[in-house]
Amino acid sequence: MDVSTPNLWVVPLAALAAFLVGGLYYAPPLFGTVWQRLCGLTDEQVAGNRAAVFGGALVAAVIGALVLAFFIGGDAGVGFGALAGALVGVGWVTTSLVTTYLFERRPMALALIDGGYHAATYTVMGLLIGWLG
Repeated sequence: MDVSTPNLWVVPLAALAAFLVGGLYYAPPLFGTVWQRLCGLTDEQVAGNRAAVFGGALVAAVIGALVLAFFIGGDAGVGFGALAGALVGVGWVTTSLVTTYLFERRPMALALIDGGYHAATYTVMGLLIGWLG
């Protein structure tokens, strides 16, 4: 890992990839309907205040991509980038969600759905950073 040479121009692209993955992942045919039910959200709640939700999510995605770019470094390659992203998504994010959801008494299916999204997102971001960084 060489934190001194991340290619920062790939960060916005990686962050936008998070939105594409999320749009597909949380669409009703995949996990959207089940996720909404497990969260206890109505259609009106999901539709409300989209600007704040998507704006906050974009800021979080940029920060996540930036930190991942520093972690991966500049000459990692596609394989290491994807592996590093997958390990971050599964090993750090998903396990953290599981711990939080256990204490909150939330359904483990929800932790796995949300964790799966982050695993997929960080894998794609890591792939892009490794490939283009």
